[in-house]
Amino acid sequence: MKLSQADFQERRDRLAEQMGPNSIAIIATSPEVMRNGDADYKFRPDSSFFYLTGFAEPEAVAVIETDETSQNYTYSLFCRERNREMEIWNGYRAGIDGAIDDYDADEAYAIDLLDEEIIAKILNKEKVFYRIGQRADFDAKLSAWTKKANDAGRGFGVPTTFMQLDQILNEMRVFKSAKEIELMQIASNISAEAHTRAMQKVRPEMMEYALEAELNYIFGQNGCVPSYNSIVGGGENACILHYVENNKPLKDGDLVLIDAACEYEYYASDITRTFPVNGKFSPEQKALYQVVLDAQIAAIDAVQIGHSYKEPHNVAVRILVQGLLDLGLMQGDLEQIIESESYRKSYMHGTGHLLGMDVHDVGAYKDENGQWRAYEAGMVVTVEPGLYIAPDDESVDEKWRGIGIRIEDDIVATENGPLILTKNVVKSIEDIEALMAQSK
Repeated sequence: MKLSQADFQERRDRLAEQMGPNSIAIIATSPEVMRNGDADYKFRPDSSFFYLTGFAEPEAVAVIETDETSQNYTYSLFCRERNREMEIWNGYRAGIDGAIDDYDADEAYAIDLLDEEIIAKILNKEKVFYRIGQRADFDAKLSAWTKKANDAGRGFGVPTTFMQLDQILNEMRVFKSAKEIELMQIASNISAEAHTRAMQKVRPEMMEYALEAELNYIFGQNGCVPSYNSIVGGGENACILHYVENNKPLKDGDLVLIDAACEYEYYASDITRTFPVNGKFSPEQKALYQVVLDAQIAAIDAVQIGHSYKEPHNVAVRILVQGLLDLGLMQGDLEQIIESESYRKSYMHGTGHLLGMDVHDVGAYKDENGQWRAYEAGMVVTVEPGLYIAPDDESVDEKWRGIGIRIEDDIVATENGPLILTKNVVKSIEDIEALMAQSK
């Protein structure tokens, strides 16, 4: 499944409507990035640029101009020209004709003409929308274009207002359409299959990177790439939140925490599962895991229309702290511990984030008054509580040290309650052990 050009046009329609009359929006895609020598990283378009255009080639700029009534707008795409020699080396290009015929641009220009053509487009506009402060080189370009437009117009007909384009685009991207949710469901299904394979393939003394390769196999078989650098942390490595070295052997008796997922058609999924390398939880692992699972289930249930974005976190924290108290890993009063945040040595991160084209997706978490926003239909978030008992924490019995657990799912806020996109991978103790027993 893919989005159609009609989907991208509908987004441009909504953006133009919010821009108002006599305005221009200018947005560039990501630059290519060198990996080493003369080799670049595989190109991925800027998410917001792609969100508006569906155009996945590098060296491209989109321009949207509204007229005096704001009822009509012109969409221009600056891109690379067709070049037979370069296409032999680096692949097919849409070119100027393709930008119009295949990507529904009203006008298309060679990217080399951007500095020349943009001046006439800026003239007689009241407002310029662009991504202020995101890229210093683009800020400098806009400054130069504005000066040239000012010189050409002799001080007349040049914009006097510069607006943050991301303020509009980010809020648009917060709310997913039915088609976007379908794409995220596909990504989630593939990622769930990868996690299931990891549970089936893991064995003691296997290297973390070898287990990561099992995930990548499923991603690649489905034409996907990882949404982010995969975390495969065995034993105490699970206590490092962003552990990505993945270069240690997995030990018999340890847990392994996998935080890994793929993106499908530029839409991300994000899953974490924690399970025993040998297929059986120890009593201590089981006790801590159940606390995290209880917190996660309750936090997911708190993703309800009208609830504060912070509510799932508050729910999870209360259950996690009570669990630590019950297991003797903390002492004191529940309310005081929560108020002082002394629990943060074992749970130091939030309980989720927005999810979409970026794994940590754009969008404001608070309103203009600094209050946590409320859940609305179409918002997609992760719910990922965890507990991490540091390997050098001498305040707890040695049997607990070095255990790290996190459980994460992707949730859509709907009028009928939370929709779990990532439900296809097991997470209860019984289901995990049963699945792993089948593969031994």
